[in-house]
This record gives sequence, C-alpha cells and structure tokens, in this order.
Amino acid sequence: MKKDLMKKVVATGLALTMVMGGGTAAFAKGNEHKDWNDRDDDRKGKIEVKNDYQVKNNIQINLNFNDMKSAEWAMRYIASLASKRVFEGYEDGTFKPEKSVSRIEAITAAVRLMGLREQAESAAEMQTKLNFKDADKIPSWAVGYVAVALENDLFTESDDSVQPQKEADRLWATTLLVKALKLEAEAKAKMNTTLTFKDAKNIPAGSVGYIAVAIEKGLVDGFEDNTFRPNQPVTRAQLAALLDRTGNQLPDQDQNTSNGTVNAAVANNVLSLTKSGTTTQYTLHPDVFILRDGVKVSASAIQIGDEVKVRSYNNTVVFIEVTKTAAQTEVTSGTVATAVYNNTLSVTKNGTTYQLTLSPNVFVYRNGAQVAASALQVGDEVSFRTSANQVYYIEVTKLAQVNQAFDVIGVLNSTTLNAQGKIATISVTQNINGNNQTSIYNVSADVALTGNLNAFTQGHLVQLKGQNQVVTSIDVK
Repeated sequence: MKKDLMKKVVATGLALTMVMGGGTAAFAKGNEHKDWNDRDDDRKGKIEVKNDYQVKNNIQINLNFNDMKSAEWAMRYIASLASKRVFEGYEDGTFKPEKSVSRIEAITAAVRLMGLREQAESAAEMQTKLNFKDADKIPSWAVGYVAVALENDLFTESDDSVQPQKEADRLWATTLLVKALKLEAEAKAKMNTTLTFKDAKNIPAGSVGYIAVAIEKGLVDGFEDNTFRPNQPVTRAQLAALLDRTGNQLPDQDQNTSNGTVNAAVANNVLSLTKSGTTTQYTLHPDVFILRDGVKVSASAIQIGDEVKVRSYNNTVVFIEVTKTAAQTEVTSGTVATAVYNNTLSVTKNGTTYQLTLSPNVFVYRNGAQVAASALQVGDEVSFRTSANQVYYIEVTKLAQVNQAFDVIGVLNSTTLNAQGKIATISVTQNINGNNQTSIYNVSADVALTGNLNAFTQGHLVQLKGQNQVVTSIDVK
C-alpha cells in the first residue's frame, strides 16, 4: 500500500458487531482538529475525486488503512463506509479502530448514512442557531449535522444538550441508529419486551424497545457471556459494523452504486457486468478494495458468474463486494457465439454472452476427437470446466448445424494473404451486449468483394456472409 495514497470508500450499512467489536473513521470535515480547507491543502498530490455537491473541494479516498491488524474482522464494514464517505480514516493513513467514538462523530455518521451529507454541509444548515445548552461546545463544522439530526428526529424532545465530546456508548449509539431507520414508532410499541441479557436491568425501561428493534433487525447482538453492556463505549470499528448493517436497510441513495453479474474475467483493469441483458464495462482503480466470501482479494479472484455490487467515483470503481459467489451461479455450459480469438471463447447462455479465458493447455473434445480450440464452431453447444478463472476442459455436446450460414457486420481490423496474394483470413470487431469482441474468419478463395472497395481499410465497416466460418462474400460499407 502507498501510505501517501488515500482512497475513499463507501459503506453499505450500519452494523454493530457486538460480540466482536467494530469501528469507524474520522467524521469531521478534516481530521479531528482541522476544517475542510486545511484538509484540502494537505491532500495535494493525492488521489482527487470531485464530489457532485462540493465540486470545489478535492475528495480523497482511502480504502486501505495501515493499522487494521487488531480489527481485521471490521475491514469489510470500514471499507464499505469509507467508499460512501460515511465514515472515513485519518490523513496519516490510519483508521484507529480501537479508539472510542464521540457523540458528535456518531451523529455525523448517522446523518451521512441517511444520505443527508450535502444538506448538513450547506451554508444554510451550518449557520443554524442551535438552542442546546452546550451549543458553544459543538465544533463549527458539525453545526449543520446537528441541525439536520434535529430535523430528522435523531434527538428526543427532552434533550437539552448534545455533549459532543462525550463517548458514545452502545445503548446511545443503538438508539440513534434505530431512529435513523425511522423505526421509533416500532420501538415504542416494543417497550414492554422482555430482554434476555444477564444485564438487562441496566437498560433503562424507556430504551428497551429500541434495543428490541435493533436485535430484531440484526443491527446488534450481545456478547458471548449473554450481556449487552449498554454503558460500554463504542469503538470506531464497532460503529463501522453497526453503520454498515443499518445502511443495508436504508433506501439506496447512492447514485454511484451499481450491481450486476460478472460475465468475463477481469482483464486490463476492466470489470464487465451484465444486468437485465445489458453489459457494462467498469474501469477499476489500481487500489480497488474487493471483498469476496468475507475476505479482501485481488481482482483476479473475481469469478465469472459472481454477482457483485460496485461503487464508483469519477467513473472509476473503488469498492467491489461479491454479494453472491459464482459457486451458486456458475456458468458451465452454453453455445459458442464467436470463433476463438486471442485465447478467448465467447459463449451465450439464456441470452447473456460470457467471455472465457482459455488455459494454455485447454483440452477440447469435439466429434469424438481431441482438437485445437480453433476447431470450435459458432453454434457448437459446449460444456466446460474452469479453475482459477481459466477454462481447462471443453466438450462439444452438440455440433453446430452443418452448412450453418452466418451474416455479421463489424469493423475491419486486419486481413492476411495466402501465397497467391489472395485474402486468407479477415478479422472484425463487433459490439455484442455492450462488449467489443474480435473474431477471425477464414476466407474462401473465390470470395466476392462488393461495395466501396476504396474504403476496404482498417476501421471501416464491413459485412461478412458465409457458411461454417468460411467467408464467401465481403461487402464494404
């Protein structure tokens, strides 16, 4: 990791893993003692991402913190929140997962999680005259957040002070996030619930409903000794987990979040996803944070068939979470869509085209004999096996129709000539389901050339017609 390279990560929810603990990142506009302007000056030379509502400020994303050994369990929550700029780390590349969280930090995170950051940082909200007794103790950068929290019922009618620097305990933080989910009415209806924690007597009667709802929604849990420890301070790692679980139950307000099914191995730092029949390609940030099976992995570990959620800034993906692994949705059969080219096999299944990287030693079995991959025909129905994102075995289960005709239009890449100076092969690129796919076709010795022959050069559109992968006519458009 480059310590001077800070990336941004967005969190998906609010989860407080009570059994193990958790944490979050700095909430202030800069670090704990700097305002936005100071922080922006310090970011010169680092990754900059323009924010939709704060275009004059340089935004830095940090997904990889250098002090997470004590809280590896919380990395997924922290990276997720950071990618959404809900809960971020410090300028020195640390996250300080074991540090306790102040109330003002928790309030700020809750407001951001609700998608209200732009409003909270607006000039109007930041100039609010607050009526709390300790209004003078609230940092200037946080005034707008407190104002928005008031407007969204994150305080009670009896709250006369914010106590911004007081440590947020488990009871207070849990109550805050239940309110952020707009579940206060449900909590009030559960005030007479009997909690089974050993220390349930330490939970005020007026808070029982909030804890009951939080447990029911999967936001919090007790410790292994069946205690809740309501007065225990919440660490930054614990708050990150709580936030992440909560966020998963909020409407998705992040326009930079997308999802889909991986249809090709990651190549050239590009991730290709299919959703509702449409394929989209995403450029990955060099330090993209990828979570698969609960573990941080490299882009090469993403499998065809993985269902993923991605978050982007400036059209660059900074966070990927595999929501369903390919083991559950793995593609193992299909129909050959184009001739094998550049060690890539394209197959179509259920209307979706997948690009498969072939192992250098791939075994191909067709019509009762072992053949080269180039012998596969468009229209062949195949089954295949993969390992480490490469196809190592292909069996043709149904041959393509004899004398199968084809008619394709694509952009001319190149041609090769035979010893007689005639066209031997032709290479064209087509856009299939949003993906550019290049195919090479053999050309008949008596091919018919028609159209604007002066434009028969690289980059021009051509139409190829033929049978069994042999081109019999080329029309230059």
